[in-house]
Amino acid sequence: MGAAPADAVPGTTQLAPGVTYRQFDITAAKGVTHAHVVVVDLRTAHVRVNLLYPGAVAAREPVSELADSAGAVAGVNGDFFNITETQHPGVEATGSTDGPAIASGVALKAAVPDGQRFGPELPPGTNTRNVLGVGVDRVARLDSLTLKGTVGTPQGRLPLGGFNQYALPENSVGAFTTQWGNVSRMRATCGTDLNRAGACSADTYEVTIRHARVVSVSNTPGRGAIAAGTTVLVGREAGAKQLRRLSVGQRVQVLHRLVASKSRIAYRFALGGYPVLRGRLPLPGLDNTTSAVRTAVGIADRGHRLLLFATDGAVAYRSGLTIAEVATQMRKLGSTDAFSLDGGGSTTLVARAPGASAVTVRNHPSGGAERPVPNGIGVFSTR
Repeated sequence: MGAAPADAVPGTTQLAPGVTYRQFDITAAKGVTHAHVVVVDLRTAHVRVNLLYPGAVAAREPVSELADSAGAVAGVNGDFFNITETQHPGVEATGSTDGPAIASGVALKAAVPDGQRFGPELPPGTNTRNVLGVGVDRVARLDSLTLKGTVGTPQGRLPLGGFNQYALPENSVGAFTTQWGNVSRMRATCGTDLNRAGACSADTYEVTIRHARVVSVSNTPGRGAIAAGTTVLVGREAGAKQLRRLSVGQRVQVLHRLVASKSRIAYRFALGGYPVLRGRLPLPGLDNTTSAVRTAVGIADRGHRLLLFATDGAVAYRSGLTIAEVATQMRKLGSTDAFSLDGGGSTTLVARAPGASAVTVRNHPSGGAERPVPNGIGVFSTR
C-alpha cells in the first residue's frame, strides 16, 4: 500500500498548489529526532525544481538567501563540498561541490575524482558522478553524469579531464569558465586520484584562451573572475607538459558536455550526492552506527513526486539518524529511490508561508546558524 497523499497527512501545510510542508518526530536508535519534509508534485504544471546556487560554482551562501534571491517557495541544501584545506597550507578552499551540477539545463561543473570526495560514510559502489536530476520531461531520476570533452590544438586533440571542479585527475587538463567564480584554481592541482590530502603538484601550467585563441600562459594556476568568452586551461604533470606546447596566438577549441549513464532525456536540473535507496531497497553496506543531522531527497510516483527531507539540529534532536535509518525513513515516506545530501552543519530546510515575502528556516541548523553552502534544491511556483 502506498503512502497517503501529502495533503491528506495531518499537520500538512500547503505552501503553493502542488507543494506541501510538514514536520514530525522519528524514534531512532540514538533517540528521538525531528524531521521536516517538503513534498513537490512535479505533475503540477506551475511547479518546478531547479538548482539553487550563488551564481558561481566556487562560492557559498546560506540556503535562505539562495532561495529568496531566486524566488523559491522552498529549498534544502545540496551536495558535499570542499569546505577546508588544512592539509594544504596556503591553498584556498574553493567551496565547490564534489559532484556534477546542472542549472536551467546548463552544465556548471563535473565531478572530482572519487578519491577526492568529501562525503563521509559512503556506501560501497558510490561515486562522485552520482546525481539526482529532473529532466526536461519533469521526471526525477537517480543517474550519473560523466564529463566528455576534448581540447583541440595545432598539435592534436587532448582529452579534457575536468570542468570547473576543485580537483583534477592526475596528469590531466581541466577547463575553467566564467561559471567558476573568483576563487584560486590552485586547489585543482592538489591531492591524488585516491587521496584528497595528497601533496599539491609541483608541475603545473595554465593557458588562457579567449575567443578560441591563446592569449596568455603561466606556470602557476591563477585566481580572479574569468570573462565571458574565455576559458582557462589548467594542467598538472603530463597535462602541464602538453599545455606547454601551446603558444600565444594559436587556435585552441575546448569542447565539453556531461553525459548521463541512464537517461536519454536532457536534464534541466541535477546535483551530486549519493544513493541510499533504489527500488524501495536500501543499498547494501549502508552505515548503521554513525548518527548525525541529515539531508536527503526521495523520489516517488515514478519520478513525479519529490520529497525534500531534513532532520533538526536542535540540541534535543541532534543525535539524528544513521544513513541506514535515512533510507528506511525515506521508504516509509513513500520513496522508491532516495539520495543523501550534505548533512551536519549544512542541513537546512526553508519554506515560505503563503503570503509571506521571504522563506523561513524550518529546522534548527546544528551550528546555531545557517552554514553558507554552494548549492541546493529550490522549489518554484508561478502561483
